[in-house]
Amino acid sequence: MSRVGKKPIPLPKGVKLTIGSELLVEGPKGKQTVPLPKGVSVRQEDGTLHVTRDTDKQAALHGLTRALAANAVQGVSTGFTRELAIFGIGYRCEVKGRIATFALGYSHPIEFYLPDGIDMKVEKPANNLTPLILTGSDRQALGQVAAKMRGLRPPDPYKNKGIRYVGEVLRKKVGKTGAGGK
Repeated sequence: MSRVGKKPIPLPKGVKLTIGSELLVEGPKGKQTVPLPKGVSVRQEDGTLHVTRDTDKQAALHGLTRALAANAVQGVSTGFTRELAIFGIGYRCEVKGRIATFALGYSHPIEFYLPDGIDMKVEKPANNLTPLILTGSDRQALGQVAAKMRGLRPPDPYKNKGIRYVGEVLRKKVGKTGAGGK
């Protein structure tokens, strides 16, 4: 049996569930739906949520459904954060409303539209580093937005400039050396 799927999901206060053809999770940070595949069922008892399956053919979907449900419960109760950092002299970002404007060494500024449910805060730059904090209730959407932002200027392995996740370890490469030629 799935080890992930067997684990019960504790429900914090303020989270309401509606179980039907899909699981609707509502909380203080918003609401999310989790699809329930055939053969996988959900039941609520004593402040916890249990995910069960009919046969072993649904083993993968069992664990997946439980993980998606747990992410939805955590998202609507506490939310998720993703931290990025901009490294490089002259690289910066500012947010006005739902639009983040990046200056990343290109000939033009890049405007990035933040989707609904994702908020961004830019902290004060220090030591050629500008911290960006993304918050939201949908884990998948938050990760997708963070990946797209990182893709605007991926970290350069030679100079270590660009946008990267906080805690991401880069191996700096050695540049060309020597006279080359004859």
